[in-house]
Amino acid sequence: MKFTTILSALALGAFSQLASAAPAPAAHQARDVWDPLMTYPTAETVWQSGQTYTVTWETEDAPVNITNGDGGFIILRSGDEETSVLLAWDIHLRDGQAQVTAPNVITGNFSLVLFGDSGNWGPNFLINGPVTF
Repeated sequence: MKFTTILSALALGAFSQLASAAPAPAAHQARDVWDPLMTYPTAETVWQSGQTYTVTWETEDAPVNITNGDGGFIILRSGDEETSVLLAWDIHLRDGQAQVTAPNVITGNFSLVLFGDSGNWGPNFLINGPVTF
């Protein structure tokens, strides 16, 4: 038997063992990616740095099984970029709200990103920071 034939046979045998050990995918597994609509802050909102606010989102359309319903978090977004400013964590998405403290930033327009089952962001709003340019 040729060396390449032996390698091919070994590879085929290993592949068939892996394939038979893997669970079969569900035929019609329902996707439960959920992108809840943020309801606060709105485009008209003005926050003051250091003050506490309640971020809210709709929960009526939540799927039965949320992939990551616990352990969500909220970060600050500036322009088209997500920042590393973490405002809330260990959020339960079905709660529909989370307390955050407005960060110390240069006064400007920002938005919030809600992560959990899916990442989405709300509208831009104003945060009045301790510094204005």
